Amino acid sequence: MTKEAIKLFSQAHAEPAWLRNLRQAAFEKIDTLDLPKIERVKFHRWNLGDGRITESEATSNVPDFTALGDNPKLVQVGTQTVFEQLSPELAEAGVIFTDFYTALEEIPEILEQYFNKTVAYDEDKLAAYHSAYFNSGAVLYVPDNVEIKVPVEGIFYQDSTSDVPFNKHILVITGKHTKLNYLERFESIGDGGEKATANITVEVIAGAGSQIKFAAIDRLGQGVTTYLRRRASLGNQASIDWAIGVMNEGNVVADFDSNLFGDGSHADMKVVALSSGKQVQGIDTRVTNYGRHSIGNILQHGVILEKGTLTFNGIGHIIKGAKGADAQQESRVLMLSDKARSDANPILLIDENDVTAGHAASIGQVDPEDMYYLMSRGLDKATAERLVVRGFLGAVITEIPVKEVRNEMIDGIEEKLSKR
Repeated sequence: MTKEAIKLFSQAHAEPAWLRNLRQAAFEKIDTLDLPKIERVKFHRWNLGDGRITESEATSNVPDFTALGDNPKLVQVGTQTVFEQLSPELAEAGVIFTDFYTALEEIPEILEQYFNKTVAYDEDKLAAYHSAYFNSGAVLYVPDNVEIKVPVEGIFYQDSTSDVPFNKHILVITGKHTKLNYLERFESIGDGGEKATANITVEVIAGAGSQIKFAAIDRLGQGVTTYLRRRASLGNQASIDWAIGVMNEGNVVADFDSNLFGDGSHADMKVVALSSGKQVQGIDTRVTNYGRHSIGNILQHGVILEKGTLTFNGIGHIIKGAKGADAQQESRVLMLSDKARSDANPILLIDENDVTAGHAASIGQVDPEDMYYLMSRGLDKATAERLVVRGFLGAVITEIPVKEVRNEMIDGIEEKLSKR
């Protein structure tokens, strides 16, 4: 019946043959594939999908849009698009920013060419599940030589009063020599306590010479169990600057990957994460250098409260032939409880000579001398700890290029700390 449900969903959305066939092929593979491997994270018993492909109904949990600016914007609640905004000038330049099914009508050949280009449907069990069961998404397409001078925002709300699976596919495609600043949010809204699953894939395809700044804040609720995969593929001299705040309340496993296929390509990955309560978060951050003189940097800072668990796996892989490549990584975790658990695992895989690589990792608690100094100046313990955390995460937050995103990330940190 599940296979038939997928077929009916495809028919209802008038999906082209290539997408219908992809869904069916992915469905056939699900039971034959293993889960993705996230080192030192046990998630094989998590509910990451119940075999439903459904859509959201109309909801009253629609945010207030009166304060939104006039920059390009797409807002979805569940599977429904509730707001779109794109200037006539960008539309005339060929920019597309819309929901997945509208993009299928407007640029069908481009979607057929790039959909699942960075993540093969048979890569692992959750990739196959996503390809078969994704129920909504968005597409941002920027043609060659177009510079978007204002931030482009994709805001994707999960309705906490609904148990509809939050299976999103976001596709960002930039042509040659483009410039883009993209902001992305995944967030739960409403006061419901429904249990839900999320299987999210974000693909970024960066053409030669393109420059992408990609900032994201993930704030899915406690009732949402999430697998989140963000992956970029970079052409010659292309660059991507990631800044990601992992501020979810529920259990999460995440893959953040950059494939540096192009010569001289460059990826900077900056990740901030907080775990609290009994929450488990496992984050794989990987940069793979294929191109000559490609550069990959990973910077991860995390904080754990109460009985939370946080695992950072930083993986730098230099492929044979990537002469002159550089792979650097740093992972650091601050524990604010003796009941917290953490791992910071640096992994370097070097298959080529004439390269540069390095790593650093640490796990520790708040320095008692720092706390003593702050409290001796009249601060209570909770306020002192918040200042220490802000300082610890500041090394990453200050690298975020957009002030509004920095402030929103700081607010998310303060909100988590205030719940202690």
